[in-house]
Amino acid sequence: MADNIIQILLADDDPDDRLFFSEAFESTSLRYKLKMLNDGQELMDYLLHPETTLPSIVFLDLNMPRKNGIDCLKEIRADEKLKNLSVAIYSTSSSTEDIDNAFILGANIYIKKPNNFNELKRVLQKVVTVNWQFHTANLNKETFMLTV
Repeated sequence: MADNIIQILLADDDPDDRLFFSEAFESTSLRYKLKMLNDGQELMDYLLHPETTLPSIVFLDLNMPRKNGIDCLKEIRADEKLKNLSVAIYSTSSSTEDIDNAFILGANIYIKKPNNFNELKRVLQKVVTVNWQFHTANLNKETFMLTV
């Protein structure tokens, strides 16, 4: 991370959710650079581009057109260059099946999208300040779902 600037990447097809997400980050005291993409295909094209600097963390929506979040997660974990990326699933879904799938496929954390701005701000600040390489050594199903 150059100059302790957190490189954040969000893949979400909902323009309102992207705006809410970026406004929440703007209201924190974090030093960050945010790049937003519209779907999973855009995300994978960006991550696999040879000149891309990999982000500190990827926030990945599950339900997107062209390529969904689960397919992206599978590709990220299967790729030598990308497999150690910190991936936060960021979804409106709280279905056990989605949470279990994301856990089994190697996401670092699962966040149910909050509808409250202050909750979102608190969640995002907490997630980006965790050292994921250390945290995932103790990863278990109980700590996987971040609840506010």
